[in-house]
Amino acid sequence: MVQTRLVERAKLFFFRNFERVFVLILVGAMLGIHAVVEDKFAFLSFYYLPMILAGFYGGRRFAVLAGVFVVALIFFDQYVQGIGMLPGFYSGALLALVPWGGFLILTGYVVGSLAEQRESRLGDVKNAYLATLELLAYHIESTEHHQEGHSNRVAQVAAAIARELKLPADDVENLHVAALLHEVGARDQRLLSLLSRAVTDATVPVARAMRGAAEIIAEYGHYYEIVGEDWDIDALPLPDTVKILAVADAFETLQMATPVRAAFPKWSALEEVEKGAGKTFAKGAVRALRTVAGRPEVTGPAQELRVV
Repeated sequence: MVQTRLVERAKLFFFRNFERVFVLILVGAMLGIHAVVEDKFAFLSFYYLPMILAGFYGGRRFAVLAGVFVVALIFFDQYVQGIGMLPGFYSGALLALVPWGGFLILTGYVVGSLAEQRESRLGDVKNAYLATLELLAYHIESTEHHQEGHSNRVAQVAAAIARELKLPADDVENLHVAALLHEVGARDQRLLSLLSRAVTDATVPVARAMRGAAEIIAEYGHYYEIVGEDWDIDALPLPDTVKILAVADAFETLQMATPVRAAFPKWSALEEVEKGAGKTFAKGAVRALRTVAGRPEVTGPAQELRVV
């Protein structure tokens, strides 16, 4: 379990700092090749591999810049000490290096373009299934008028809190899906089973979100059985996504009128949630909620939250 967490943290650090790590690895590899290998010209094809990785993970612009950087270093090395040939720029050296440099940059450009197209298509798929889930949640809640739109609002608040806490994009997406379905999943455990096996290929982002959402909903179903006055919630082994969902759900539920009580105003609901900080609700999530709830309403593509 500890090793799995360390691996996940290492992967998260690598992808968050991909550009810096990539440049360091590239420079280190270049220095190693030029320090150890005598026939350096034979190793020029090695640089196609990092260009492919740069295009796939960094996109077109980053891959082209990385290619220009590599070509510039190779040309500088050729001018100073020579790469398997006499130093300097002359016809033989230029005929060998210019086509190589051009194809290297072109490789990064093509791979980056294909990667960006792939991300765009995946984004369209994710947006389509999120819209479907939002409509499903709204339709289910329409039978109970006091809950109409509740899950959608919880999803918006939870995602905004997660972004405020700088959670990874995958966790934000999983939390968004879980919040949309948290009411249904809590009542009908069959939904969790369907989500966990809806898509068998876990490498597909949609499948990861479905499975991640199922895990969050399952944990949240036992949330109030675990938390209480006897324990500091930050010491409990609960995922951050579950703690955020609890805060967002409580905040939005307090603002809904029920047959037995009137709706709380927004700031009164926030004060009620803050009373449970440290015991019922995670302190960090509550602080983030205060920041998020204080923002003005945003409409359009940049919409994050509607709690005004």
